[in-house]
Amino acid sequence: MATSISSTNGSLASTGSISSAGLGSGLDVNSIVTQLMAVENRPLTLLQQTATDLNTKLSNVGKMQSLFATLRDKAAALSSSTLWAGTTSRSSDAASVKVSTGANAASGAYAVTVNKLAVGQTVISAALPAATSTLGQGTLTIELGSYGAGSPAADFTAKAGSSPVTIDIGSGDTSLAAIRDKINSAQAGVTAAIVTDASGARLSLRSAATGAENAFRISATEASDDGSAATGLSALAYDGTAASSTLSRSMAAGNAEATVNGISVSSASNTLDNVVDGLTLTLQKVTSTEVNVTVAADTDGVKTAVTDFVSAFNGLASFIKTQTAYNPDSKVAGALQGDQATLALQSQLRNVLNVASTASGTWSKLSEIGLTVATDGTLATDSTKLGNALGNLGELKKLLATDGATNADSGFARRFKNLADVALGSDGSFNSRTSGLRTSLDRNSKSQDAMQQRLTQTESRLRKQYQSLDTKMSQLTSLSNYMTQQITKLNASNG
Repeated sequence: MATSISSTNGSLASTGSISSAGLGSGLDVNSIVTQLMAVENRPLTLLQQTATDLNTKLSNVGKMQSLFATLRDKAAALSSSTLWAGTTSRSSDAASVKVSTGANAASGAYAVTVNKLAVGQTVISAALPAATSTLGQGTLTIELGSYGAGSPAADFTAKAGSSPVTIDIGSGDTSLAAIRDKINSAQAGVTAAIVTDASGARLSLRSAATGAENAFRISATEASDDGSAATGLSALAYDGTAASSTLSRSMAAGNAEATVNGISVSSASNTLDNVVDGLTLTLQKVTSTEVNVTVAADTDGVKTAVTDFVSAFNGLASFIKTQTAYNPDSKVAGALQGDQATLALQSQLRNVLNVASTASGTWSKLSEIGLTVATDGTLATDSTKLGNALGNLGELKKLLATDGATNADSGFARRFKNLADVALGSDGSFNSRTSGLRTSLDRNSKSQDAMQQRLTQTESRLRKQYQSLDTKMSQLTSLSNYMTQQITKLNASNG
């Protein structure tokens, strides 16, 4: 509402109040209040900048924590017993004999000759007109086992732990295709397939697993027996001890036979596990000459682990250096410059590197195996020295992986892992520093809220004060104008 001044019988009367800045007096209330609040806002701006700095520190502490975790993991890998027990293997003829190593594999050389591959038994039925041809109802019983010598075989010995499986062939299951499906779903250790040639459709039955003990015999019982072994379900019966059978055997089940360093071995499968401790040989072809298999310590694996560790250390060292540095030219400091927790960790990392180890009788410092500290605090690698050290894995393992009673008699990788475990633990420096920063941020947030509330009140008070001043100045201006008018009139009447 605007302010007006009117004269009644020579007196002044106020009929309103100012609601917009500067109306009447020309006083710029908004500009004045804005300039005053800019000064009042400085403490809040400082609090906001402090919050930004704290958040940056918190973020960088988190990044450093992640880098420390990576260093811990790489140090753990480098001090792992699995790494140092690792081996690599090679076959001179991988197409005939594949080789792989596992735990406890010992370095060595082996001569392998493959005389026979393990195979399963295969029998084939006589040809029928089509896969839809029917054989009749009844049962088929399949039994796994091994046949004795001779042809026909002298005997059949049931496989230990295996029981005969009886398959019912009902009225809807009498076609060759349906019988195939019934056999396959019975999981009797035999797989069935239909092979069609110029003569017709034949049922092929094969052992699901290789080896002499996985041969099989099949007996048939017909619901309606016509007395002929060549018709109905009887056409699918097989017994290797019989003089004749309606099914013909195209492959006899047999074990793999090989020699390893002149020692004969036999296996139901073509995979020889632990014939040599920690070594798996997969036989793929019969050989006419020896296949040379070599097993050696996995120096490449150790070298990779060392390289990964150095990379992890350098990533951490470079990050700490950047975050704690001060650039005198730009006058810009790293987010963690002067941060005592970070500087303490940096000092501990350097201490691990500088203290000699008594774990190895050959080396005591990392520099002796080609890992030297560069001027920027990172590790530089001398490939020649490291290569020579890899030629003595026993002593290198001691220097890097020994878990000693004290820091001095522990390996360097073990030291770094121990340091990282403490720093990253629940009571470690990272949790402590993070907790402290979060507490500071919480206090800062509360201070900002309180400051904002005070500033709101201050702005309201200043605005009221200057609006009141503007109103009074407007009233004085109106009074002045009124008096001037009255004097002018008085002068005119006296003239």
